Parts: sequence; C-alpha cells; structure tokens
Amino acid sequence: MFNLLKQLFSSTGGNSLKDILADAYLVDVRTREEFKEGSVKGAVNIPLDQIQQQAAKFKDKKNIVVFCRSGMRSSQAKSILTRLGFANVTNGGTWYNVQKQLSN
Repeated sequence: MFNLLKQLFSSTGGNSLKDILADAYLVDVRTREEFKEGSVKGAVNIPLDQIQQQAAKFKDKKNIVVFCRSGMRSSQAKSILTRLGFANVTNGGTWYNVQKQLSN
C-alpha cells in the first residue's frame, strides 16, 4: 500500500521533484480563494474543476507540476491530464512541499 501511495504522489519518471521544478509549469489546482491566501511563486491557478476545460494551457509545456493543499486534488488533476494525453505531469503534492523544494 505504501508503494502505491508513493507512486501516486511522487512519480517523477526517475528525476527528483527538485530537478523537474527547475523547468516546470507550476499549477495550483486549489480554489481561487485558497490560491489567494498564498501559493508558490510563479504558479498559475487552474482549479481542479477547470483542468479539462483549460487543457490548452498545458500544451507544449516541458514539465507540468500540479499541487494543492493535501495532494489529493493534484492526484486527480494528474489523472485528468494523463487521460488527455499529457505524459509530462508530476504530482507535487502539497503547495508547501513544492515551495520547500524550490527554496532548497
């Protein structure tokens, strides 16, 4: 069970999250209200319920990192984007986790 959760939340294709973040389109999938309270510098806000409708914004991005408050919505966002044909999506988990990786 732990390995399954680890794969869901940290699957980065062999690269570390920090390496991927160096050249990534950062997407906070929380609500607009949550995003206004704070997020990762340089991130865009595309709430989970708008991911599919705004799929064009992900086109031609080298790396896409999605994140949220707990990692659950970002996991769903990754699944949606994968179904839409995007293979370069990483679930960064929480926005705090992504922020921490960027600051190290």
